[in-house]
Amino acid sequence: MTVNIAITGAAGRMGKILIEAVSLNPNTVLSAAIERSGSDAVGEDAGELAGLGKCGVVIVDALEQVINDFDVLIDFTAPVATVANAKACAAAGKKMIIGTTGCTDSDKAEITNSSGQTAICMATNFSTGVNLCFKLAKEAAAILGDDYDVEIVEAHHRHKVDAPSGTALSLGEAVAEGFDRDFNEVAVLSREGQVGARTKTEIGFATVRGGDVVGDHTVMYMADGERVEISHKASSRMSFGRGAVRAAAWLAEKDTGLFDMQDVLGFK
Repeated sequence: MTVNIAITGAAGRMGKILIEAVSLNPNTVLSAAIERSGSDAVGEDAGELAGLGKCGVVIVDALEQVINDFDVLIDFTAPVATVANAKACAAAGKKMIIGTTGCTDSDKAEITNSSGQTAICMATNFSTGVNLCFKLAKEAAAILGDDYDVEIVEAHHRHKVDAPSGTALSLGEAVAEGFDRDFNEVAVLSREGQVGARTKTEIGFATVRGGDVVGDHTVMYMADGERVEISHKASSRMSFGRGAVRAAAWLAEKDTGLFDMQDVLGFK
């Protein structure tokens, strides 16, 4: 089965990676590409813009122009655009992969509502390696138990606009689940000043921004006399692109529902 893929934000760094990832997957083909209105990329050939040579797919500036030309939309853009795209896909019966981070609880509720009409796969990180780390982080917390303090450190490039990263938060949620704690009650997203001694149950976060770091994440389990670390370092965005396209091919066979990369990999 060949799955027709549309990519929004096609001229961005991740958009170009996704176009290449679609071309590398034998089960997918690029059938539509979208950019924001006013972008210089509108009217350009998507394959040529991604450095792959002409593919015959012209970039448009509105999803509605190509809503009938694809099976699955891949969206790694911004929350406002992603929520609008989810509603449009739901109305048209089109599937959707969402890699957008920084979504609020309200945004997530809107996306969940859209998944009642179509199939949506949403993840903070589509890397297979990172999703393995989610699974390991939960299992490590359950095994190590309350004797271990947990801190999560993440680093990204200077252009990233949200902090902590969505991946770091997902790691924290996995740890909290392993500990059987409420993440919202124990997460400490930043520290400054006289904060006092660390509490036994908190999960701390530290954020680093600079250079061209694609994405580094480390979960540290620390007890008296030893430290266990689960770490993932991304050197290329292609790991995210490959995973998103793999998820798109998997999602094409689903009718409705909200899924994540753990579902795609069979970890649940």
